[in-house]
Amino acid sequence: MNLTYAYIFLAFAIVLEITGTSFVKDTQGFTKWIPSILCLITICFSYYLLSHVVSFISIGVTYATWSGLGIAAITIIGVFKYNQIPNIPTVIGLGFIIIGVIIVNTMNNIKVD
Repeated sequence: MNLTYAYIFLAFAIVLEITGTSFVKDTQGFTKWIPSILCLITICFSYYLLSHVVSFISIGVTYATWSGLGIAAITIIGVFKYNQIPNIPTVIGLGFIIIGVIIVNTMNNIKVD
């Protein structure tokens, strides 16, 4: 694997994390089988991919990207799926998270062994 594949794996890990997290509310405390299984499988596979990504991208940058973009995407999913409209301060905060992810990914010079 090289750095390009690491970022591709990271993108898939983010998509899987978003998918799994979007089912958490539907599990109703893990009492509903189908959403519970989907949630667990997608999040586990997301972590599996992350375990490979951290061999090429520092763990701080990896996790900041994975969690930051996941937070922003889940907020958007919450708007459409659950009609949970964020207020202005929340939108501003999410903007800062996205800006932070961009800065962390474009301006880091951490070398991974």
